[in-house]
Amino acid sequence: MRTLIGALCVAILTTVAAFAAEAEGKIKSINVDDQTITLDDGKSYKLPGEFDMDSIKTGMDVLLAYDEIGGQNLITDMQLPE
Repeated sequence: MRTLIGALCVAILTTVAAFAAEAEGKIKSINVDDQTITLDDGKSYKLPGEFDMDSIKTGMDVLLAYDEIGGQNLITDMQLPE
C-alpha cells in the first residue's frame, strides 16, 4: 500500500512540474479588464488576482514563471526591469 501511495505522489508531482514554464519578452499589450498581458511572441498570460497593474507598461521587458492550467497561462512570478 505504501508503494502505491508513494508512486501516486511521484506521478502527481511530476505531472504538476511538467506544466511549470518560463517566458521572456516585451509586453505587447495589457488587458486590464481580463487582467492579462500579451508578449511580443503573441502568447497571453493571466496576472495574479491583486496584481498592481500600474507597475507594468507596454514595451517593458519581463521574465515570467507560469503554470499552464486549463488551457490558460497563469503567472506565478514576474521579474520587472529595475
